[in-house]
Amino acid sequence: MRKLTIPFIALLLGFSLNTKVFAHCEVPCGIYNDELRIALLYEHFTTIEKAMTQIEELSKADNINFNQIVRWTTTKEDHANEIQHIATQYFITQRVKLPATMEGPEYEKYVKELSALHAVIVYAMKAKQTTDVKNVEKLRESLTAFEAVYFEGEHRHKIEDAH
Repeated sequence: MRKLTIPFIALLLGFSLNTKVFAHCEVPCGIYNDELRIALLYEHFTTIEKAMTQIEELSKADNINFNQIVRWTTTKEDHANEIQHIATQYFITQRVKLPATMEGPEYEKYVKELSALHAVIVYAMKAKQTTDVKNVEKLRESLTAFEAVYFEGEHRHKIEDAH
């Protein structure tokens, strides 16, 4: 009995020390807010763009503040990771519906949704790699394309000033 108790306690302790929390799970709870996720993505884009601008400005200063450059770089990375997480763990795994057959309008919609989300994921990666704000514009274009297909042209993100 004791041989089973020690590993169980160690496992329980390991789970209790893990402080990472995720915004949504893969349990089919039916609690979704697609508009919120879209708004969050646009907010992440804006934060990345600001971080890129700050990194560029700080890098040109006479007295370079490396601490602030590192902080803005970390911020940029964190927000790009969140974009990738929302695109994959929320939309691709939970919201984009796998079609019954690999042909027809349902399949075409599926391919367009996946293509647009793939572009979001790739441009988020490119945003991590550079300070080129063109990648943020590509993020916005890709998400706008996803919105048009996903919401079937009836939805526009509600936070217009996020651009």
